[in-house]
Amino acid sequence: MTEPGQDLVVPPGPGLPSGATIPAAELTERFSRSPGPGGQSVNTTDSRVELLFTPATSSAFTDDQRTRLVSRLPGLDSAGQVSVVASEHRSQHRNRVAARERLVALLHAALAPPPPPRRPTKPSRSSQRRRVEEKKKAGRTKALRGRVRDE
Repeated sequence: MTEPGQDLVVPPGPGLPSGATIPAAELTERFSRSPGPGGQSVNTTDSRVELLFTPATSSAFTDDQRTRLVSRLPGLDSAGQVSVVASEHRSQHRNRVAARERLVALLHAALAPPPPPRRPTKPSRSSQRRRVEEKKKAGRTKALRGRVRDE
């Protein structure tokens, strides 16, 4: 993973065969006070990180990739930005790294191509025959459960 404040390197994956590098200028980080762990110092340190990225105007992706990102990224705001928040660590640096890792995971998930459509199949003839035989056997067993008649 790259260090906070530098370009974000997205490793290769499905839908992104050669990877990508998002320039640091396209990423916006905002800091605020974290509601998470940390004791007294959490009230005075801005350790919560919000990482903002606008995929529609990014120069790191091709036109097709940008279209796929805009249509498949969850939680785009009205300005077309995706926001990733990290506040689980006490350190601002660790939260910055966590937010970048989450953004990379979101991008990988959104860029992955859809799975191939399911091809419906029919049960085989022998499996159909076995099923009918099992049903007949169950029917015969249940037929024996009736009342016993005195004759």
